[in-house]
Amino acid sequence: MGRRIFYYLLTNVLVLLTISIIITATGIGKYITAEGNINFGALLVFSAVIGFAGSFISLAMSRWIAKRAMRVQVINPDNPGGAIEASVVEKVHRLSRAAGLTHMPEVGIYHSAEVNAFATGPSKKRSLVAVSAGLLNEMDDDAVEGVIAHEVAHIANGDMVTMTLLQGVVNTFVVFLSRIAAFIVSRFAREELEAIVHIIAVIIFQIIFSILGSIVVYGYSRHREFHADKGGADFAGKEKMRHALVSLKAYTNRASTGDQDAAIATMKINGKKSFLSLFSTHPDLDERIKRLS
Repeated sequence: MGRRIFYYLLTNVLVLLTISIIITATGIGKYITAEGNINFGALLVFSAVIGFAGSFISLAMSRWIAKRAMRVQVINPDNPGGAIEASVVEKVHRLSRAAGLTHMPEVGIYHSAEVNAFATGPSKKRSLVAVSAGLLNEMDDDAVEGVIAHEVAHIANGDMVTMTLLQGVVNTFVVFLSRIAAFIVSRFAREELEAIVHIIAVIIFQIIFSILGSIVVYGYSRHREFHADKGGADFAGKEKMRHALVSLKAYTNRASTGDQDAAIATMKINGKKSFLSLFSTHPDLDERIKRLS
């Protein structure tokens, strides 16, 4: 799971913080007993409600955010506007039917020199497949088809929904642990400052634990890439999928390295290795090619 994953994670963190601050400020869902102790059962329920709410709100916004973040120009399938656009729509629709999708994804092109593509959306019925102008300019027709097949496989596999459930579990632990840590820290503050120290500590610990929790999400992102490669091989043919990966490897060094593009890496087919492999959204292309062979 780039911009799709990073913006999904960023949205998740911001939504989580917003919900948490509102609930904490209004006193809803109190988990501190009259004796000043933590009711762990109430805190766990509280954490799960906030955690899964944040995750599902992020999922619902995923397609909307991705289109605006990447400035995707959605193609009208009834009036594509050109031969290239028509070819992209034809490939997405044909491969989607091969994947058993009953609702065709939205199809779009985003103007970037990078050689990449991504798929996102809250469900199989409300999905989006977008390819970069760089991909269409630099890769041959078979490689483009392999890339699109990989993205369609992400939709068919329900990766975003599975990620949302995983993120909900991670969020639950983030909220739960951050409040326990904040409660402990606030005990060391003067009584008149205890409440404000608790709120500030909750925000700080929630951000820290969210970053640590993202390691789990990134790990799943790497794992799902192998399954999407296999699905792409099933839909477009193994040779086209392998050819796409080999072509992507040849163009890897030409992918954008700007902060904005790094933020959406996980929803793309191609990602650079991070200096910390735990925070890498994609496995090594050589390993992906090897597993597909």
